[in-house]
Amino acid sequence: MALGRLPAVTGTIRGAAHLAGAYEHPLRTIPDRTTPQIHAEVAVGALADAGLTMGDVDAYFCAGDAPGFGPLSMAEYLGLDRLAYVDSTEIGGSSYVAHVGHAAAAIAAGKCHVALITLAGKPRTGGSGPGGSGRVGDAPEFSFEVPFGTSVLTNYALAATRHMHEFGTTSAQLAEIKVAASTHAQHNPNAFLRDVVTVEEVLESPMVCDPLHRLDSCVITDGGGALVVVSPEVARTLDRHCPVVLGHGEAPKHTGNGRIDLTHTGAVWSGPRAFEEAGVTPADVDYASIYDSFTITVLQTIEDLGFCAKGDGGRFVADGGLQAPHGRLPFNTDGGGLCNNHPTNRGGITKVIEAVRQLRGEAHPAVQVPDCDIALAHGTGGSLGTRHGSATLILGREA
Repeated sequence: MALGRLPAVTGTIRGAAHLAGAYEHPLRTIPDRTTPQIHAEVAVGALADAGLTMGDVDAYFCAGDAPGFGPLSMAEYLGLDRLAYVDSTEIGGSSYVAHVGHAAAAIAAGKCHVALITLAGKPRTGGSGPGGSGRVGDAPEFSFEVPFGTSVLTNYALAATRHMHEFGTTSAQLAEIKVAASTHAQHNPNAFLRDVVTVEEVLESPMVCDPLHRLDSCVITDGGGALVVVSPEVARTLDRHCPVVLGHGEAPKHTGNGRIDLTHTGAVWSGPRAFEEAGVTPADVDYASIYDSFTITVLQTIEDLGFCAKGDGGRFVADGGLQAPHGRLPFNTDGGGLCNNHPTNRGGITKVIEAVRQLRGEAHPAVQVPDCDIALAHGTGGSLGTRHGSATLILGREA
C-alpha cells in the first residue's frame, strides 16, 4: 500500500552537538602499517585533540573502508568497550560528512555523548584502487555498466562534457579550481602536491579522459582522519574550542533508468536541507570545504549549493574566486583532494577536519579566513556521472 506524500521532516539537530576533536594523519604513503593501525592512530589523535580518551567514547561510526565487520571489528580492535551506539552508513566519500549529522542526531536523542568517527586506507601501498569496493561486483547495476567500459574517470568526464555543452563551461575555468587548491597546498607541509600550478600547466598536463586532464584529478594517497562529536554538556567540560553543528542534509541521486541529468548533483537536495536547519544562507558562509574528486565536482557542487546560479560556476571560480583568504568563496584551504590528501579514495572526512581548523582559527595564517563564523563541508560519494550520495554539513564557530 502506497503511503502517498509523506509529511515534512521537522526534527532538528541545530546546536545539539559540537565537534571537539579533529585529526588528519600526517603521512600520505604508509607502507609499514595495516589499515586497522591507521584507524587506531587517527582515533587516538582526534581524541587527544579533544582532551578525551577511548574510555570516554560511547558511540562509534565508520564506513566501507573499515575492515572486517566494520564497527564490530574496529570497536574491539580500538578497545571501545562501553559503546551504546554504532553506525556504519556507507555512501562513499560523503559517508563521514553524514556521520557527523547522524552523531548529532543520536546525541540529540540521548543515545550517546561522545561519538568517534574514523577513516583509514592504503590505496597507494596495496589497498583498493579508486572506486574500489568489496561489494561492487554484486551491485545490481554492475552487469549493465561495468562490462561496457564505464569507470570512475569516464563517468566524471561525461558530467564535465555535458556541463560544457549546456553552459559553455571551459577547461580553463575548471583549471582555476586546481590553481586555487595548489595555491593553498603550498602552505601545507603534509600535502601530497605542494607546487603551485597555473591554468596553462593544468591544460598542458596529459589528457586522461576528454575533457579532464591529469591535473583535474585528485591525488591517490594512503592515510586517514578522525572526528569526535560530543554533546553540549561534554563540550562545556573541555578545554577546547568546539565548533557547533548547525545543520545537516543528505540525499542520493540516481540514474533515472538512463534519463540522468548530468548537470546537477545530489547537493541540490542536501544543501537546502542543511541551510534550512542551520537558519543561514549561502551568503552567510565564510569558508567552504567541497569534495574535489575532480575539478568538475567542485564546480557543479558550488552551483547546486546555491553559491551561484546553475551554469555560472565557471565564471564564479575564475580570477581567484576560490582562493583564500579573500576570494568570493575560500575553499579547501588544506589543498583538498586535488593536492593535499584523498585518503583511501574517500575525501569527506578531510573536508570536515579543515572546516574545524578554519572555525578554530587554526588554518595556516596565509589561508586563514578572517572572522570565520560559518563553515560548510560537503561530501560526494559514488560517481558524479551515475549514482551518488551527497551530504552537506554546516558548522558555526559559536552556538
